[in-house]
Amino acid sequence: MLIFTAKVPRRPIAIGAAFAALVCCCALALNLSPVQETSAPASPSRKGVRTNRDRVEFLAAYGWEVAEEPIATQELIIPEEMDDSYDEYLDLQESQGFDLEKLAGKRVKRYTYEILNYPTGETGVQASLLLRNGTVVGGEVLSPRLDGFLHGLAMP
Repeated sequence: MLIFTAKVPRRPIAIGAAFAALVCCCALALNLSPVQETSAPASPSRKGVRTNRDRVEFLAAYGWEVAEEPIATQELIIPEEMDDSYDEYLDLQESQGFDLEKLAGKRVKRYTYEILNYPTGETGVQASLLLRNGTVVGGEVLSPRLDGFLHGLAMP
């Protein structure tokens, strides 16, 4: 039986171990699948909403199923000066990222659709969109009943 012994300096071993660890870390990093972030669904694009189909699809992006045709179409002028009676409505629009005060004195079109899938099963609930030059500038969901409600476009 033969036995060989060798004296190896420690520095090359430490460098080799560090290099091997670095290669293993790189290999692991390349093979790991990317972590997917979960976030709230993005609101649909407000621009380019020109046709009835575009408006129905815009509302569908919020989860609403609506009648194919609007139940009302109106041309409105945003008031030049808004008194305190508009405060709640302006706050609702602002909470959705709409700024109607910038449109004071401008013409907008309001398209109102009947919602077919309101979560409580209530019928007659409506969604209205305010548009100017193919851009959604406001919107809300409301119940026209006397004891009704008014909220933003997001499904409750």
